[in-house]
Amino acid sequence: MRTTRTRAIVVAGLVAGSMTLAACSTPSATDTAAPSLTIGAVDLAAAGCPANIKIQTDWNPEAEHGHLYQLLGSDYTIDTDVKSVTGPLMASGAYTGVDVTILAGGPAVGFAQPNAQMYTDPSIFMAYVGTDEAIAHSGDLPTVGVFAPLEKDPQMIMWDPATYPDVKSIADLGKAGVTIRVFGGGTYIDYFVGAGILSASQVDATYDGLPAVFVSEAGKIAQQGFASAEPYIYEHEVPEWGKPVKYQLINDAGYPKYAAVMSVIPANIDKYKDCLTALVPVLQQAELDYFASPDATNKLILDLVNKYDTGWVYSQGVADYSVQTLKDQLVGNGGDSTLGNLDPARVKALFDIVQPIYTAGGLPVTPGLTPEDIYTNQFIDTSLGF
Repeated sequence: MRTTRTRAIVVAGLVAGSMTLAACSTPSATDTAAPSLTIGAVDLAAAGCPANIKIQTDWNPEAEHGHLYQLLGSDYTIDTDVKSVTGPLMASGAYTGVDVTILAGGPAVGFAQPNAQMYTDPSIFMAYVGTDEAIAHSGDLPTVGVFAPLEKDPQMIMWDPATYPDVKSIADLGKAGVTIRVFGGGTYIDYFVGAGILSASQVDATYDGLPAVFVSEAGKIAQQGFASAEPYIYEHEVPEWGKPVKYQLINDAGYPKYAAVMSVIPANIDKYKDCLTALVPVLQQAELDYFASPDATNKLILDLVNKYDTGWVYSQGVADYSVQTLKDQLVGNGGDSTLGNLDPARVKALFDIVQPIYTAGGLPVTPGLTPEDIYTNQFIDTSLGF
């Protein structure tokens, strides 16, 4: 039985024990941008960007990261030891004067969190940080988000519609008393329990990323997963199950987290203001370009997964399904016509949800922290959107 993704939304539990492992993440690829290319309309070198913009992701290469791998042209170097890829940073096919290194996360870095990686290795310029993580670690690993590639978090709870035909939502699972298997430490679960959406007694925090228990229970339990992967995997790649599942996004159940926000350390907002002003629109356009024509980038993603060989499996079918699901449900312009900006009201809503949870749990939330301290829309080009 195949292993599905084991990425968990755990805000605090992996940081302290992973700082030593994180030191292994420095890429061995060159930090010098290729001199033979002609710089196009966007000159990131002239804008003061690092010669190699290193970006730490939260998992193995996958379609959710397509907007980053879209930055690479055909000339790149793969480091199979570090699990990274480096090449000239391209803006819609034109060279920008600098390189980009995209670092795999999850098993590639001992499951250290991207924000911890960025602080352990100062050469990492940007990292994926969820808005709840940014709040939780505002005191020890502070970050500021500058671009949100996902409008909705792919995290979901899934169930068997044949076993529970009347269940339409996570709240319905709560009312029915269905056992829900999750990774331990998820703040969204603490919120669902605290808000009365679920009861503590029905939460089983023994999920290990494997489908075995879900299959053996024959649909009697529900389980966490990612809307951009597991529904396809369980129907098409887990033969012991081999049928559809239903799910609800945690966002749609009342937990309005922005996942995988491209973030920097606070000091770099001013230090690299000119760089970020030029770079963030490039990131926005790369996402638009990726979803307009994802095939070449997905080919690279699949090749990287194969070469990195972390034990994780990612197929063409999952990649294709993920792109469609992302387009249908998870990426977009939000409430306006702009891609990648964060909605202040939504950030505040999450802030109000999680701050009491973190304070009660003794996490290092900065005293006096406000929602505006963890993100900025100042570098977003408001003319760029789907």
